[in-house]
Amino acid sequence: MKFVDEAFIDIAAGDGGNGCVSFRHEKYKEFGGPNGGDGGRGGHVFAVADPNLNTLVDYRYSRRHEARRGEHGMGSDMFGAAGSDITLKMPVGTIITDAESGEVLYELLTPGEVITIAKGGDGGFGNMRFKSAINRAPRQKTPGWPGEKKHLKLELKVLADVGLLGMPNAGKSTFITAVSNARPKIADYPFTTLHPNLGVVRVGPEQSFVVADIPGLIEGASEGAGLGHQFLRHLQRTRLLLHIVDLAPFDDAVDPVAQAKAIVNELKKYDQNLYNKSRWLVLNKLDMVPTDERKARVSDFVKRLKWKGPVFEISALTREGCEPLIHAIFKHVQAEQRVENEPVEVDPRFAGDA
Repeated sequence: MKFVDEAFIDIAAGDGGNGCVSFRHEKYKEFGGPNGGDGGRGGHVFAVADPNLNTLVDYRYSRRHEARRGEHGMGSDMFGAAGSDITLKMPVGTIITDAESGEVLYELLTPGEVITIAKGGDGGFGNMRFKSAINRAPRQKTPGWPGEKKHLKLELKVLADVGLLGMPNAGKSTFITAVSNARPKIADYPFTTLHPNLGVVRVGPEQSFVVADIPGLIEGASEGAGLGHQFLRHLQRTRLLLHIVDLAPFDDAVDPVAQAKAIVNELKKYDQNLYNKSRWLVLNKLDMVPTDERKARVSDFVKRLKWKGPVFEISALTREGCEPLIHAIFKHVQAEQRVENEPVEVDPRFAGDA
């Protein structure tokens, strides 16, 4: 299935039905009075967060979505029926933005969450609504109100606790395969991963976190080199970034330190907040480095990169070092969750208002 994380759609809620002017005409009822009913309301447009979806591809090819209008009022005190509502299923993590103003309208962050993105118009009043002691035979009615119409931009940002960052062929897909249930394509050429992959890492009973693997970055991504920056949005909701580095590249002319610096520079160009996220250095493919050279090579890399944060040495292929890494990640994610869920302290002076 094609992965699409951005789409533009037009939605239109249903217009309300018109009110009716009618008078009762029955035998032996000379002055029956008004009996025109109200029009029905137009159909609403809802959006629901569906955990079974992971792409916006349905909205790439189906861009116009309209709810039914309400039926008009009729005589004999009959009100028009409401128009049928429509519900648009979207992946969890979808951001709904006004395409014209750029204002963020809604975010679907909870599975099963339902929001109203366009309200149907109210139905018009029939002439029975205008009957009064001084107006026994009203001929007034009102038309139905128009439903809301919007031009929207849908943007998907996957929900994950940990994001993988690195050059193509750094071993990100191999790592997510080794530690989770994800099975992305793995091959010996660059840009094997063409769209984000999510994997659930089980640490223990009822202990897990979600990892997102995105296509690799290269220097010049901000100018569109490689696959550009288009998938970096999927790392913006993560709590931790793992910068995976190939410590044993096939080409001796390639400098892993220069590549690592280029990735960090591209990250900074894209989003300062993403650059400021917690980031750990993961040195991969140690199985290809002789045992007696590992310590010196790791020390030299960290020194030249001037890295001050946590460093982990692993081999995703043989799973060496992966177990301590995932336990450390789980502790970090758990600590972040506790901080986010802590109650906000309220000033005692305003506790009553709260």
